[in-house]
Amino acid sequence: MPENTPEPWEYCLSIPNDPRAVTISRRTLRLILTAHGLIGLVDVAELLATELITNAVRHTKGPAALRVRWAPPGTLRIGAWDADPEPPESPVPLARLGETEEGRGLVLVRACSEVWGWHPLSRHGNRGKYVWCELAAA
Repeated sequence: MPENTPEPWEYCLSIPNDPRAVTISRRTLRLILTAHGLIGLVDVAELLATELITNAVRHTKGPAALRVRWAPPGTLRIGAWDADPEPPESPVPLARLGETEEGRGLVLVRACSEVWGWHPLSRHGNRGKYVWCELAAA
């Protein structure tokens, strides 16, 4: 299926709070994008999904989900849901990170996506948040 297809689509992968879920999410995303002819977005999309899902698994105790949505004419939205309603920490400028091993996730998301954001969720008595970013197809 070519990138300019007028058909929107969406996938959602529910994952447990397990560090192995990050790799499973990344590989699933690669398969989805390849199947839809969006191979040019795979590398950056994998990086972004890895950062979002890592944060969801690392900083929360409950389940999480990866959501991938294509909206013509060329916007890919990648998001991670988790059970913690607290907002993510705001990314700091890259220059202030220095040699730290942590805290780069949302900095990379901000730097590599067109736009990113988050919003709290409440459904059927469950609370949580959804952190997302968008890529534009070239």
